Amino acid sequence: MSPVLECKDLTKSYGSTLALDHLNLTFEPGRIIGLLGPNGSGKTTLLKLINGLLQPTSGQVYIDGKLPGPQTKALVSYLPDRTYLSDWMKVKEIFSFFKSFYADFDQTRAYDMLHSLDIDENARLKTLSKGNKEKVQLILVMARKARLYLLDEPIGGVDPAARDYILKTIINNYNEEATLLISTHLIQDVEQIFDEIIFLNKGKAVLQGAVDDIRSAKGMSIDALFREEFKC
Repeated sequence: MSPVLECKDLTKSYGSTLALDHLNLTFEPGRIIGLLGPNGSGKTTLLKLINGLLQPTSGQVYIDGKLPGPQTKALVSYLPDRTYLSDWMKVKEIFSFFKSFYADFDQTRAYDMLHSLDIDENARLKTLSKGNKEKVQLILVMARKARLYLLDEPIGGVDPAARDYILKTIINNYNEEATLLISTHLIQDVEQIFDEIIFLNKGKAVLQGAVDDIRSAKGMSIDALFREEFKC
């Protein structure tokens, strides 16, 4: 089976600042991958390049063998790190909008997730808490039948009591033949769902591999290893 995602010598500069430095990565289907690194390491830049929101300075990204563009929009489901939805819309109106925009949006699954998270479909977004707004965004992403899911800090604004439930929502609703790439700082809460991890630092992959192999080799959790590596 061909890789879902490949990055070949991927480089992105902002003026004199090098955000990604000749990054080479290959992601196979059916894997949940943690994209980990300190602030400024290039995580969000990488996700935006994959989603076609930025253009590389050099190198290339391939999604199922294709360059990012209109033809890959149906393959990628992206959760950005900031709310992008219109506050005046009702939740059910947002669902209808996504259904008209994405052919793979499963509205029945979206409503199942919404009701299990106890959010009112008739509520306007502006009346929801920050955490519930992020839950609605997560539902929109996970209700699609994509090949590649990109989640940028999916539980960053969610209270600790809801994190386990949201992680279960992610696990139970993503396409198991897809790749799920999660960028997060809350490693201790999330590392149990990772198959692989990548440590980014200054735009370079400084560690990559299967979680069980890394834990065995290093003799510590991924969270502890991250804290030691980056002196958190």
